[in-house]
Amino acid sequence: MTRQETIDLAVNYFKQGYACSQAVVLAFAERVKLDPTVAKRISGTFGGGMGRLRQKCGAVTGAFMILGLAKGYDRPDDMEGKLSVYSKVRELNRQIEDIYGTSQCNELLIKYSEPAHVAERTHHKDICVRVVADAAGKLYDMLEEA
Repeated sequence: MTRQETIDLAVNYFKQGYACSQAVVLAFAERVKLDPTVAKRISGTFGGGMGRLRQKCGAVTGAFMILGLAKGYDRPDDMEGKLSVYSKVRELNRQIEDIYGTSQCNELLIKYSEPAHVAERTHHKDICVRVVADAAGKLYDMLEEA
């Protein structure tokens, strides 16, 4: 799947009503051999900045999950693997913050949406769909790197 097809898939999942975190994870699920039902369930609680706590953006945390599956480590003594994937997480976060000035859900909503849109739950069209697309694109790029 191309970069644009992956972005479009993530955006499509989001527009169907999946949480931002789910949309990103589902767009990459096949690539990392993750069962779609497991993908939906495990990432579903991260939407709205972690269960609507408005903390770290769900699209970003969804990308972190995929980084872990694609580039992560599975042995407690694999310090090189741990540090490598942590570095990738920080880099992805930095790239999102370079675009938006933050990767915190509440700050994104304040900066890029109207209070009335947040109250009416229409803020998704203002900012969330953009972050889903950017997180999916940046993640795609990272996974394509050697």
